[in-house]
Amino acid sequence: MNTSLQALLGLRLPVIQAPMAGSQGSALALAVTNAGGLGSLPAATLSPAQLRDELEVMRRAAQGPWNVNFFCHRPPESDPQREAVWRAALAPLCAEAGLPAPEGPAIAARAPFDAVVADLVEPFRPPVVSFHFGLPAPELLARVKSWGSKVLSSATTVDEALWLQAHGADAIIAQGLEAGGHRGIFLGDDLTTQLGTFALLPQIVRAVELPVIAAGAIADAAGVAAARALGASAVQVGTAYLLCPEAGTSALHRAALQSAQAQHTALTNVFTGRPARGIVNRAMRALGAAGNSGGCISRQAPAFPLAATHLAPLRAWAEAQGRDDFTPLWAGQAASLARAMPAADLTLVLADGWRD
Repeated sequence: MNTSLQALLGLRLPVIQAPMAGSQGSALALAVTNAGGLGSLPAATLSPAQLRDELEVMRRAAQGPWNVNFFCHRPPESDPQREAVWRAALAPLCAEAGLPAPEGPAIAARAPFDAVVADLVEPFRPPVVSFHFGLPAPELLARVKSWGSKVLSSATTVDEALWLQAHGADAIIAQGLEAGGHRGIFLGDDLTTQLGTFALLPQIVRAVELPVIAAGAIADAAGVAAARALGASAVQVGTAYLLCPEAGTSALHRAALQSAQAQHTALTNVFTGRPARGIVNRAMRALGAAGNSGGCISRQAPAFPLAATHLAPLRAWAEAQGRDDFTPLWAGQAASLARAMPAADLTLVLADGWRD
């Protein structure tokens, strides 16, 4: 099983670069793919024109298999009352910054994978397509598979892994609680069900017949070796790539990753409305209450992805002053292990952990 994923995807190295929307594009994905791993292009926040341009770059320059990633969440339903409560929670922070109180409806800036996007992607026939928050509707998944694309998706519990296996995934990403960015949880919203990588991984390996990819707090060769010992067929690494020169990580985000601040991450929904792990900052402390989830969770935040709309002015205000108070600093619990080096070099360093 340890080599089956490499054969399935045509990989030279069992290293997958996690798609990180907002922090990277084709440059990082190409560097990893051309080093022998699987580079991933995040599409969740790209406009149709941007997505087409990035896919063209990947098709033209990739020297091996590559992945394009989509969200497949349900579009949020309108809830004016909840949005009003959220605006009221933000109002004191806006007043402190000298900004007008938030007003107007929230806008869904991230759309799920749909037929329109499938029409755009089909001519490129990406070797791998991955999804977060489950899988798209059966007819859409069938279209993706008709291109010859292999399908990956994230599971945060054994039940989710079994669901993905039953509904057409070709391999499963076991996303541990330590992982940075959005949780892939999709069969419920109880964060107490979420397990650490090295508790979740062997349970999913035992439960399913598909190759399993370990994700969450894997940032060096030792972490890769540990994942392999527990039955992983490959590893998916995100945070460790954020300091690579090919990443589009902002200066504020890079500085936080290289500071003592990176030692404290938590789950929060205040930036988008959905739980995600990032470096703790003012927004998380001010708007999210600590609880059994071990995170900074707000019961007031609108449904994903609506929470971001009215937080945007505060973020822009703080960033203009060189502050990360209201910026999502996505990172996993091993953020302090990240090192600034070319992505190709990091891919080879990680792959060293797979050797006998």
